[in-house]
Amino acid sequence: MEIKFFADPSHGWGEVPMSLIKELCIEDQISDYSYLKGDMAYLEEDCDLPVFLRALESRGIEYPKFVDIHTNHDSPVRRYRRFNS
Repeated sequence: MEIKFFADPSHGWGEVPMSLIKELCIEDQISDYSYLKGDMAYLEEDCDLPVFLRALESRGIEYPKFVDIHTNHDSPVRRYRRFNS
């Protein structure tokens, strides 16, 4: 599994399919510091992404490879819809 990790100078988010979040039954554990666009969730790096990674681990799913996408400006992720809005 590969996760794109979007980061700007002050924060980062992991791009994860909503279908996988639903499969892991963790929708209710994701904060509004994460975002949604289409069928992808952008999980906030400090709280929500670790929830996802722990859920993968508990299911015996291999730890994902991260691909970093960094900008020196505000990330476009900040303009997406909040996860719990």
